[in-house]
Amino acid sequence: MSARRRRGWAALAAVLANVINNLPAVLVLVPLAAPSGPGAVLAVLLGVNIGPSLTYAGSLATLLWRRIVHHHEHDVALREFTVLGLLTCPPR
Repeated sequence: MSARRRRGWAALAAVLANVINNLPAVLVLVPLAAPSGPGAVLAVLLGVNIGPSLTYAGSLATLLWRRIVHHHEHDVALREFTVLGLLTCPPR
């Protein structure tokens, strides 16, 4: 499998993780990626782990973290969260 196709799987997984959450995205994409080989499956797994670093809705853990932050009367703007996510995720 080409690097371009692996990047495509990873990008699709990152987007889907932000649309429907990372765990359902894995359940949807891994069976579709598996026939393409282990490279595609690993790309999906990377995408669903990197994607949630960009929006609040990307993972249940982030949603729970946000709830706790609000409970303690703090606020983290989506822009700040996304910028920090972009800075801390590897650009691969």
